[in-house]
Amino acid sequence: MAASDASAKRVPHARLVADALRGAILSGRYQAGERLVEDRLAAEYGGSRVPVREALKTLAGEGLVELTPHRGACVVDLSHGLVEELVEVRATLEGLNARLAARRHDPAAIARLRDVLARGDAAARSGVPEELAALNREFHELLAIAGSNRILQDVMRSLRERTELVFRRNTTERAPLDWREHAAILSAVVDGDEELAALLATRHVNNAAHALRDADGAPAAE
Repeated sequence: MAASDASAKRVPHARLVADALRGAILSGRYQAGERLVEDRLAAEYGGSRVPVREALKTLAGEGLVELTPHRGACVVDLSHGLVEELVEVRATLEGLNARLAARRHDPAAIARLRDVLARGDAAARSGVPEELAALNREFHELLAIAGSNRILQDVMRSLRERTELVFRRNTTERAPLDWREHAAILSAVVDGDEELAALLATRHVNNAAHALRDADGAPAAE
């Protein structure tokens, strides 16, 4: 057996199901409010309903799934009010994270950010929504790594996933502007300008929220 296969078998099946289901939710395969039926998920991901049930509990704890007695599980449908609150917190913490990234100024982290920025620019021109969403997620995750604060990374991971459920509605028309904003944030990080990096990162989240309000008349998050 290959080492990777052996390693995969040592990972609890519930975690594998949770990871796969999380990816499906964030990619938009499952829509807000859509029911997640245990039997169907067990058939799709293999195994019994037990790991599926555990995976759903994990995702409920992350705020991606809602569990309702006698109804089962469904993808969370965030209220406008809750989205506004999530945006407020995420915008503030993204600013803090960018500030820390500029302060730490880790050359390896900056190199990885430059790489994903180049790929994001190219994807913005091709306009493939799934690719853009994945690269956007990668940019913000790498920025969190550059900030080098594990507590902040843990808090931000949950915030990003929950707000991504809404921000993915942003059309591909905004993609070039998104990546110009990413480039400006990275430039401030490279220059070690903490104040500017924080300002631009906070503004980036708020800009994405305003774009969705303009598009559909509802509060939004990235």
